[in-house]
Amino acid sequence: MSDIQKDTSIIFSCDASRYLAEKIADNYGKPLGKSICLHYADGEFQPSLEQTVRGYDVFIVQSTFAPADNVMELLMMVDAAKRASARRIIAVMPYFGFARQDRKDKPRVPIAAKLMADLLQAAGVDRIIAVDLHADQIQGFFNIPVDHLMASSIFIPYLRGLYNNVDNLLIASPDAGGAKRASQYAKMLGTGFVMCHKQRSRPNEIASMQLIGDVQGKDIILVDDIIDTGGTLCNAAKLIKESGANSVKAMITHPVLSGDAVNKIESSVLEELIVTDTIPLKNNTPKIKVLSVAPIFAEAIRRVENSESIADLYERAIQHIGLQTKF
Repeated sequence: MSDIQKDTSIIFSCDASRYLAEKIADNYGKPLGKSICLHYADGEFQPSLEQTVRGYDVFIVQSTFAPADNVMELLMMVDAAKRASARRIIAVMPYFGFARQDRKDKPRVPIAAKLMADLLQAAGVDRIIAVDLHADQIQGFFNIPVDHLMASSIFIPYLRGLYNNVDNLLIASPDAGGAKRASQYAKMLGTGFVMCHKQRSRPNEIASMQLIGDVQGKDIILVDDIIDTGGTLCNAAKLIKESGANSVKAMITHPVLSGDAVNKIESSVLEELIVTDTIPLKNNTPKIKVLSVAPIFAEAIRRVENSESIADLYERAIQHIGLQTKF
């Protein structure tokens, strides 16, 4: 018997996340698997795995941001891998789309996040790896393992590099829903946190906003998982600045940035918006700083493949232990 151990995993990418999958594969230390996606004149498409996957663990990288074709391509890639006798199929979803529809907030509406979970499991996914799900309970929508990574393992070291002394730093949440996330960041940094409370008149439209906490003379870091139109974040930054803050920056994991969101950021009081590359930027501004999540996904993939614990990945990354980052 040969002493050479067979490589038992392959990382593939759907089209929308190829830019990130290439960085993940580079951090992992192996090339992306060969795949193509044929497009027909009527808009139909057909992904194809261009190498054998029989007996392999197949990792498929795809963020499911709009359009919905990105979801469909992921499901079709999973189906292709299942029919090609892959040993396990792991969906690597840096951005889990439809996550904001995680409950019935009014009658006769879907719980789309649960529907997404059902679709992925029905297609043949054996495991999910995602970062900063909009709500923790989404993990419970699955009957398969979900590895929920935290972008704070990227953001916290960056913040520590920006501020040698965090005594004047405060973490802020732009709304009540993000209070738990803000308090976790504050605890990790050893600082306090404040919160903005908003009332909406309709989706993406804010009726009023109040600040809870004292920000006088403080450097404020707003944290959240998603920035869509940018209205909430920019209004929160303005309110905080008008309340006496020395400076206001923001750290947001998923830069959806719909419509004229980038223009809002550019003209806002925010000094810097720090995001990750879970979603590609449609356009940019000098105010936006992009950090890559590729290192933590590469390390998570390695640990899944080697049946190692992911529980300490979060703390180890923050302490700069064990990760070889390539941004």
